[in-house]
Amino acid sequence: MNGTSKIEISEKALNANYTFIRRLLGKKQTILSSVVKGNAYGHGIEIFVPLAERCGVNHFSVFSDDEAYRVYHSSKKNSGIMIMGQIAPSNFDWVIAHDVSFFCFSKERLEKAISIAKQLNKKAKIHIEVETGLNRTGFSISELPGILEIVKAHLEHLEVVGLCSHLAGAESIGNYLRIKKQRQNFKKADQLLIENGFKGYLKHLACSAALVRYPDTRYDLVRVGIMQYGFWPSPEIFIEYCGAKSLKTSPLKRVISWKTQIMDIKNVKTGEYIGYGNSFMAHKNMRIATLPVGYSHGFFRSLSNKGRVLVHGERVPVIGTVNMNGTTIDISDISKAQAGDEAVLIGYQNDQEITVASFGEFSNQLNYELLTRLPEHLPRHIVN
Repeated sequence: MNGTSKIEISEKALNANYTFIRRLLGKKQTILSSVVKGNAYGHGIEIFVPLAERCGVNHFSVFSDDEAYRVYHSSKKNSGIMIMGQIAPSNFDWVIAHDVSFFCFSKERLEKAISIAKQLNKKAKIHIEVETGLNRTGFSISELPGILEIVKAHLEHLEVVGLCSHLAGAESIGNYLRIKKQRQNFKKADQLLIENGFKGYLKHLACSAALVRYPDTRYDLVRVGIMQYGFWPSPEIFIEYCGAKSLKTSPLKRVISWKTQIMDIKNVKTGEYIGYGNSFMAHKNMRIATLPVGYSHGFFRSLSNKGRVLVHGERVPVIGTVNMNGTTIDISDISKAQAGDEAVLIGYQNDQEITVASFGEFSNQLNYELLTRLPEHLPRHIVN
């Protein structure tokens, strides 16, 4: 079954984005860790991971153990996997047995890792997460010495493969002082590890925004999420970078497109209501088309009477209320449109484009939010 719509993932665009990101990293041998949490930001873990590997990526960051499991079974090149968040107690044995590394941010998690590693007679690969100012997860600088003593006492069951932290909004200049303090705290934590005899671990702090704005955070590994998919962390970062480089167009290329087909066409007379309720009355004799997508497919109800779709290279409006499985558009000015014709929800058609940003503005969502809400059941295909 083909489904009522499809998502296309562009290999060419992804390659271009990785080329740009590696250019930012320069000649330094920094690991590019592809962040694929949230079903690879809606792009689909199972299809995205092997595609990223073909583009030269060999390390992936996820939020939870179930995502790590999906990456493990999707990988074609035995890539490294790092869990930044949740691990169910019953799944620690799988994580450790399969050499999946993970953030260690509490004494309880550390003790659990030691216990399971002992049972398996295998070292748990941990990244010590330090709380630098986000105030979410991680060991405080003051409790870190005690934690390191526990680690040192169990080195036969633990391997410290990383020191990490999360930045609190590097995409906004309004957070500059907070980020500055975090960078200072991270250096203090690094010094504590050195003083306690630890060495050879990966330091990582940078997300996509920090990769651009704070070059000093490009340590041994960078966790790149939104930028690999062709989006800037914020309009501010985009304007700042392109302004500094005197660029007129973005060097990032959108990887995802979303397309469907016209299901049916009908004529509606002036004064008749279209769709459920009375949110839209035909102000003239109209020719309308129904698309087989609705809010159950990720085409949100908030796009009712606001959204735009491309048909025959023309931008046409959504009219009436978006329902669970259907959306109505006005094709009065496209006489040659017929059932079966392509309708683009996100992407290009001829020289016109519906961007994720414009889609998001109509539905009052961030790029991140919109992308990760695209249902997993939508079929995804790789294109050039």
